[in-house]
Amino acid sequence: MDTTQQAGEAGAADRRRRELLEAADRVVLRDGPKASMNAIAAEAGITKPILYRHFGDKAGLYQALAVRHTDALLDSLRAALDAPAERRSRVESTLDTYLAAIEARPQVYRFLMHPAEDSHSAERGFDVGLHSAPLLRRLGEELAKVISERVDLGPGGERLARVWGHGIVGMMHAAGDWWLGERPCERVELVAGLTDLLWGRLATAGNRVDGPGF
Repeated sequence: MDTTQQAGEAGAADRRRRELLEAADRVVLRDGPKASMNAIAAEAGITKPILYRHFGDKAGLYQALAVRHTDALLDSLRAALDAPAERRSRVESTLDTYLAAIEARPQVYRFLMHPAEDSHSAERGFDVGLHSAPLLRRLGEELAKVISERVDLGPGGERLARVWGHGIVGMMHAAGDWWLGERPCERVELVAGLTDLLWGRLATAGNRVDGPGF
């Protein structure tokens, strides 16, 4: 098999995988945590064994969807962090970007973060918590990198940036989960409250001399 043919087959496989993920997205938007491999296969117009061939099992499909949505969310968060505005406005915008994302697609959020209580028997072994923890960890590490690159936290700054990154993601996740479930206030009120909570030392920390600024 020549290189051109291999590249063509790889490209076709990537396109097919994207199509299957888009079909899975449609089912998740409709069914949330109850989305099943049978429903996703039906939506894609294929049999379940073909779906297994691409993703292995529901955990493999979950991981592929998690990467897809986390990549998109990280792009949005970076854009909010790097927008031309004063620092507090960018903090507010970043928090609002996260909350707006889970508000816009609550069923996707629930699929990624919460198990279905009445999962199909063949899929009961799927532990959402086991797979959602790495997703949150990745968000924490990415935010830590952004903070470390932009803010001068003095000696031990890289470690502190990781503390902040994971702490902020934990706060956003816990507060967002509570808010999405109960809707106790408007999104703008939650954003303002969380920004006030974060603002302490971040308000007075200087930008890194060799960084892009924050």
